Amino acid sequence: MQITSQSAMWFLPFVCPLCLYVAWSDMRTMRIPNLAVIALLGVFMVVGLIILPLSEYGWRLTHVVVVLLIGMVLNAGGLVGAGDAKFSAAAAPFVAFGDMRLLMAVFAATLLSAWVTHRIAKYSPIRRAVPDWDSWDRGWDFPMGLALGGTLIIYLALGAIYGT
Repeated sequence: MQITSQSAMWFLPFVCPLCLYVAWSDMRTMRIPNLAVIALLGVFMVVGLIILPLSEYGWRLTHVVVVLLIGMVLNAGGLVGAGDAKFSAAAAPFVAFGDMRLLMAVFAATLLSAWVTHRIAKYSPIRRAVPDWDSWDRGWDFPMGLALGGTLIIYLALGAIYGT
């Protein structure tokens, strides 16, 4: 992995609660709060400045712009929600560019797992515990915050263990 284990360990305790909140919020309301996206980017801006070399920090900030532009195009085409696009952009600088293939594999596995788990939970006793969640009754719409947040947590956890 290209991410250093040290940077992943620094990011993980700050990122994990935000990602869990995003997943919960997206399942509950089918929205990712802007405050959570801003907080995630703020974590990178502060912790990244402390832990990353300045040249790498600058390049990673460009990831935000590139992913946001791609997300805007996908959102305009109706392929992703606006919150998903914003969250992806805020999460982008946490990922080392050399780990993109690994990240895509982690995302694919997490997306499939999250979708199956959400669909099973929809028809289980779990639904009685949280009957007012919007994600239960949205047909084929899926709370992508569950998969996106999970992907970032898994990537950083793998980075903490296997990073350079």
